Parts: sequence; C-alpha cells; structure tokens
Amino acid sequence: MSSSPGCVAMSGHATKRSPRKPSATAAEGSGVVQQVLAERRELMIANERLRLELEDLRGQSDKTDPRQHVLELENRALRDELRTVRAELDRLTEAVERVLEEIEKASL
Repeated sequence: MSSSPGCVAMSGHATKRSPRKPSATAAEGSGVVQQVLAERRELMIANERLRLELEDLRGQSDKTDPRQHVLELENRALRDELRTVRAELDRLTEAVERVLEEIEKASL
C-alpha cells in the first residue's frame, strides 16, 4: 500500500462521514440490538460462572461430584443459547444496516 497523499485521500479510512440523525426505525433496531447484547452479556456471565464452578469441582477431589454432570449439561445448554443469540444479533445487525442504507439511498 502506498503512503502518498493521493492514495491516502482516496482511502476509505481517510474520509470522514457526517453524523446521521437516528431515525425511528434505526432507534427501534438499536433498542433490539441493545437488548440482544444485554442478553448475550448475561449468558456469557452465567457461562463463565458455571465454568469456574465446574473447574473448582474438578479440582477439589478425585471423586466425581454428581453435580458435575448437571453443570456440564447446563454449560452446554448455555453455550447453545449463546450461539443462538449471537446469530440473532448478527441477523439484526444486518437488518439495521440494510435499513440505514435504504434510508440513506432514499434521502439522496
């Protein structure tokens, strides 16, 4: 990549976008995205808590704790739910981006 001023001026990184006013649709999409992100954070915290508890149980004794299997199943279920929420977040993010592009095209 060239570092000449002409190349820098043509680069997408060198251009600044003007701030947009959030539309009602974008605000609704943003609210949904924020809700999904909050749910994702909660699931990640719950998953980490279970992982740490499972790690503690494994390290405490050589004898397997009956709760270990339950925790492993719960951990697996949380991972599946997190995967689903991430897919939903990706889908919503793409939808919001499409709506913003349509709004931008319509305003031209």
